[in-house]
Amino acid sequence: MRPATLFRLSTAGTRTDTLRTVLTGTSAALAGTVMLAAVTVAAVQGGEPLEQPDGTAWLAPGAEHYTSPLLREPGLRPGVIFGLLLLTLPVLALAGQCIRLGAPARDRRLAAIRLAGATPGQAVLIAVAETIVASILGSAAGLGIYLGLRRILHEPGPGGSLRLPTDVFPDPVPLVAALLAVPVLAGLIGLIMMRGVAVTPLGVIRRQRGRGPRPWPGLAIAVGILLFNVPVWLSDRMVLSGYVFGALMLAGAALVMVGVVVGTGWISYTAGWLLHRFGRGPVTLLAGRRMMADPWNGSRTLGALLGATVIGGAAMGYHALFVTQGRAEDRFSVLIGMPPDPEHAAFYVNATRLVLIAVGAGVAVSAAGMLVALAESVVSRRRTYAALTAAGTPGRTLAGTLLWQTLAPLVPALGLAVVSGLVLVRSLYHEVTVGGGTTETCTDPAADPDTCARTVQTDPVVTLPVPVPWEQLMLLCGGTVLTMLVVAGIGMLVLRGSTDLEEIRAV
Repeated sequence: MRPATLFRLSTAGTRTDTLRTVLTGTSAALAGTVMLAAVTVAAVQGGEPLEQPDGTAWLAPGAEHYTSPLLREPGLRPGVIFGLLLLTLPVLALAGQCIRLGAPARDRRLAAIRLAGATPGQAVLIAVAETIVASILGSAAGLGIYLGLRRILHEPGPGGSLRLPTDVFPDPVPLVAALLAVPVLAGLIGLIMMRGVAVTPLGVIRRQRGRGPRPWPGLAIAVGILLFNVPVWLSDRMVLSGYVFGALMLAGAALVMVGVVVGTGWISYTAGWLLHRFGRGPVTLLAGRRMMADPWNGSRTLGALLGATVIGGAAMGYHALFVTQGRAEDRFSVLIGMPPDPEHAAFYVNATRLVLIAVGAGVAVSAAGMLVALAESVVSRRRTYAALTAAGTPGRTLAGTLLWQTLAPLVPALGLAVVSGLVLVRSLYHEVTVGGGTTETCTDPAADPDTCARTVQTDPVVTLPVPVPWEQLMLLCGGTVLTMLVVAGIGMLVLRGSTDLEEIRAV
């Protein structure tokens, strides 16, 4: 198939296909903007200690004009990069949900292309090319957003100080890699999601599920937690660069997110079996059978939400760590007779604020993903809903079924996501220790420092356990459930339009 033909076929379609392309491109633009911000932070140089010939050490120039220590200190910049890349994961999950929008109509269009003589591989290639084209356009838009934000946010303060690294531009290689990463990842997601789609010229296929999903994704969660801890274990035995450290931790967090999202299929099937076995009334029976018939609907609908919740659980763990670290340093300062350092307090407050902003952004992105996936699920089954309405099923019964299908897998999956994210952090940091160093001073201050008698003074040690942030976790879970209820309410409005009896004739 010639590239020009592939491009024309991948960009053709109805208004639903256009909407899918726009939403996929929008999510790619968000992910591309965040990735460009990450490579910009990686391009910041300076702050490293440089030893002088006389034995003293100076800090390398280049980062002293930034107001935030997260940018000034080279040991903290990999953490910022890690956090930004972690924020792209729910955005990529949103892209995966947008790919499924209008899937039945797209499958029928691909079936028509099969009738025209295309092979199954070419049909899948057309669907993947549609995703890649939308992602490339989104990455280009993300580059424009990034350049525009650089100009808007470049506000030098007194002495040329900057809050953000708007004076640094990434090298061409990481810049291009960040722009191409989103289309490549989106194409892989589209290929994986098309793996289970049978594109046949007949347009009809019968599948029979022999058994429900198995809980093997729990192994992925366990392996991801272990991989998250590997950099700390290796750093005690060898020298690891900050970027290798962050890459291993990012891979572990991504594996945990994949395990949670995929494991929702087993949770949904089990919840459906329980509803069908012990439920009473048409609402629970319909919801239970629907969840058993399509257990992966929960993974598709809740994918971005659960990904953001894993990040939220980890963020709440870091929030508790920052607060405990600040308390330990203040207590240490009091023990050595020094007042608490206000700069340390401001640093931890700003770090905590950034964590909360990241959590809020993740939940907002996940809410958009849930709305897209839920609307797609309702629209794709509009003939079934219309047939049930024609058979006499009340609208409130269908609405209750939709609510059960949404909340029954959500509550246990939400708990699993929050606990998994929290365990990621607590497996590394369950307590904070400050102090314990030694200081050597001359007994006689007037004596020669090289030959004088020395007194060794040991600093006190402050060890505080990092508490489990129950209040923040409950707030995160409650806010997530409330968000899901709002989205489910909007989905019921879509359901009302899908129960029109004319939808029975829809093709």
